[in-house]
Amino acid sequence: MKDRRLIIPFAILGLVLVLFVAGPILNIYATQFIKDFPGLIKAATDPAVYRSIWLSVYSAALASLAAFLFGTPLAYVLARKQFPGKNVIARLIDLPMVIPHIAAGIMLYGIFNRSGLVGGLVNDFILFEDALPGIVVAMLFVSLPFYVNSAREGFESVDPRLEHVSRTLGETPWRTFFKVSLPLASSHLLTGAILAWARGISEYAAVAIIAYYPKTAPILIRDRFTAYGLSSSRPATILLVTISLITFILLWSFAKKQ
Repeated sequence: MKDRRLIIPFAILGLVLVLFVAGPILNIYATQFIKDFPGLIKAATDPAVYRSIWLSVYSAALASLAAFLFGTPLAYVLARKQFPGKNVIARLIDLPMVIPHIAAGIMLYGIFNRSGLVGGLVNDFILFEDALPGIVVAMLFVSLPFYVNSAREGFESVDPRLEHVSRTLGETPWRTFFKVSLPLASSHLLTGAILAWARGISEYAAVAIIAYYPKTAPILIRDRFTAYGLSSSRPATILLVTISLITFILLWSFAKKQ
């Protein structure tokens, strides 16, 4: 009985946030299906719409893969080793979460444009401006903290004694990492990759600065909203949200089974 005095008001307050999130999603679906269902069918068969959605999904997947390849070793070092500057590096990785993403795009553009520090060096064989690599680096910048922090938590949850036992049995550090540390932390790594993918697919500002073309789904939706209003941008929005939700749920379900 005493718990109810706490739980009931807390549940009511929490319900406000649940409705705050669910309300706009349910409203846009209801409005589209009631007012303009043919418009949704038209958007679903529009090559520009499904190309932009596929580009967003594919680019975010590449960004997540890059986060895995480069972020996993960093996460392991941060979880296992003490060294000067460790806290500085950890906080540096978190910075993209607080930097306005329009500012992030400008900073990335300064590095990766055709005459930038990186873009100028690789301009002959990799182009970032208005190209897929530019989209990927923008998505990677904003999503990397989600992967590294989740992976770090995963490695910290692995008992170091298990790694020590593996080493005493004659396994090399590399084999210990791949046979013990990585499998035991895999659920955290997969969770981080899913969060990174979800964050990347939703990015607009940073991507728009460095690679406005080819248009990802958020850029296409923004263009249609600016040019034609809500009725034109809503169908593409619903398609993007639906595909993102389905993919997110499937990936999350798979991660929970690990």
